[in-house]
Amino acid sequence: MKIVAMIPARYAASRFPGKLMKMLGGKTVIRHTYENTVATALFDEVWVITDSDIIFNEISTHGGRVQMSDKEHESGSDRIAEAVEKMDIDIIVNVQGDTPFVERKPLQQLIELFQDETVEVASMMRPIKEKEQVQNPNIVKVVTSLNMNSLLFSRNPIPYPRNETIPITHYEHVGIYAFRKATLLQFTQWPVTPLEDAEKIECLRFLEHGIPLRMTIVDYHGVGIDTPEDLKRAVQYL
Repeated sequence: MKIVAMIPARYAASRFPGKLMKMLGGKTVIRHTYENTVATALFDEVWVITDSDIIFNEISTHGGRVQMSDKEHESGSDRIAEAVEKMDIDIIVNVQGDTPFVERKPLQQLIELFQDETVEVASMMRPIKEKEQVQNPNIVKVVTSLNMNSLLFSRNPIPYPRNETIPITHYEHVGIYAFRKATLLQFTQWPVTPLEDAEKIECLRFLEHGIPLRMTIVDYHGVGIDTPEDLKRAVQYL
């Protein structure tokens, strides 16, 4: 089974433009993400897929694999699908460009989910330990079925704690997920769906077409960078 990691890297992010080229320690955010993904030694190949000459040059001048996107895309998954369409591969792991603290163990957990042949798409979640993060719309929450298939993703707190007498664990969706190639290419043929458009969470498109994501709980405490405040947290984490 040939497994590749693809890192979609859009320069003009709406909430924090140019975030991938911000410095984090002595390297840019996107270079941290790329090099840490390569260092896991889990992939046959690792690629950055970008619409930006700036990001292309950042990766290529440091010896990395990088491709330019030919078109504008609604989502990172669409951008990846363009790049892999003619590649002879089985599993694609989408590593978000704004997740610089990539680690081997959670990625290995993700890949192992595909030993179940019924799994078409997979992703990660982790317990939310700070109450204020449950209310934070920049943190995507997820709830699952008993067999760990995703039921819903939302920027709102889910589940809602109507029953206050029982303990409830809220889970954050970690923005790293994986697909079988055929399923990813199918995804790109569907238009943006209503829930996806409302929440701006692209994997809701799979749920709205009846394809659940198989989730795995990870002990992963990196920082995804969506805002300038997240970058400050990342500097402290580093």
